[in-house]
Amino acid sequence: IIESFTPREKEVFDELITGAPNKVIARSLDISPRTVEFYRSKVFKKSGSTSVAELVRLAFVAGLIQP
Repeated sequence: IIESFTPREKEVFDELITGAPNKVIARSLDISPRTVEFYRSKVFKKSGSTSVAELVRLAFVAGLIQP
């Protein structure tokens, strides 16, 4: 699933799983908060997740984060 993300979607995903709010992600990636919302939506749709907790679980299963 994560392999299907575009590079920008992966960047937003990486920030989302840290728990960062949209405004912080926007500042970090030098994009607007509205653009973050757009990519966040695409990440949730592609992954089939409905919450950030599910994204974190996905990242854990994929070996991107350690317990």
